[in-house]
Amino acid sequence: MTPSTKNHDPATGGARTPAWSAVASMTIGVFSLVTAEFLPASLLTPIAADLSISEGAAGQAVTTTALFGFATSLLITAAARGTDRRHLLMFFSALLVASNLLVAFAPGLPLLLFGRVLLGVALGGFWAMSTAVTMRLVPAALVPRALAILMSGVSVATVLAAPVGSYLGDLFGWRDVFLLAAALGLLALAAQWLSLPSMKPTGATRLRTLLDVLVRPGIGAGMLAVLLVFGGHFVFFTYLRAYLESGSGFSIESISVILLGFGAANFLGTLLAGRLVQKKLRLTLVLAPLAMGAIAAAMVLEGADPVADVVAVVLWGLFFGGVPVAWSSWIARTVPDETESAGGLFVASINVAIALGAGLGGVVFDFTGGTATIAASGTVLTLAVLSIMLGVRLRAPAAVAV
Repeated sequence: MTPSTKNHDPATGGARTPAWSAVASMTIGVFSLVTAEFLPASLLTPIAADLSISEGAAGQAVTTTALFGFATSLLITAAARGTDRRHLLMFFSALLVASNLLVAFAPGLPLLLFGRVLLGVALGGFWAMSTAVTMRLVPAALVPRALAILMSGVSVATVLAAPVGSYLGDLFGWRDVFLLAAALGLLALAAQWLSLPSMKPTGATRLRTLLDVLVRPGIGAGMLAVLLVFGGHFVFFTYLRAYLESGSGFSIESISVILLGFGAANFLGTLLAGRLVQKKLRLTLVLAPLAMGAIAAAMVLEGADPVADVVAVVLWGLFFGGVPVAWSSWIARTVPDETESAGGLFVASINVAIALGAGLGGVVFDFTGGTATIAASGTVLTLAVLSIMLGVRLRAPAAVAV
């Protein structure tokens, strides 16, 4: 049975009372999607050995997901403009389950890649819809807190997927890890079926709507800032393990602990940002990349010092935790009438940032080493701060009776 829609407030477009169970089901959904996205990174060696392919070929599972996630995030609002958002989100969760099952039983690379295509569609579509749907599940005053809860699923998945996937892969085999990921997706699907209300589209979205949103005052600058902030982060984070190994000489076991510390701080930063953005959104938008850039500068000046590096990584995780929350809140406040299209642009910008950040970081790391990579990250983040201060506009939050 579809949950009641009587909670909808036509005056604000949101809900009269918060549907926290529905927000929780969305959080399980993003946790399941991001976990599946990052699993191949920790299982490339056994996947390649089992399928008799190179690790480079197995790594295309990650590339394929990113490419289709990028395309889907841009196209989904126009392609599914007449579809109930409850049904659409459940469809993406079903695709997640199917994707993991296909990968788990893949006899060779073609079926493996097809499974990852399905994941890319699910990931890009779910993410593009997530901000707009969350806004409709709680009253306007609680949107930042709900977005923080949603993003906490990303924080936890980002940290746990690689180490837990690697550990369980050694224990049970890589195929069983993807079967467990399928079970996690099934849990998300069940939670959404039980808790998500029916949500009809709020407007007729066309492909041209993406361009219309992008050319609004301040939106293009905002997407550029998103590209720079996330790009700067992934210049740093993609090669963090290599830097800690080659620079500070940490063992693999120590690096796993450091990354868990990063994740715990990231989770805390996500929760703290949920409260800060309600009153200080611009401060949060500027403070996070400014602090991350300062941390990068300190790491470059300090050199490879084990203690300083551990502190820096944890602090980086803390401040980066506020980035997705702040930008999702910016979209909710700045483009309240077209949050689905803006969400698609947001997700597309992040996918481009991941590709460019990892690419730039790889070139710098190969030619000049880890310290220069961190310096490059700090430079990109400094540009992000300038772009936010000069080009990003904020709308005053709507007055909401509480």
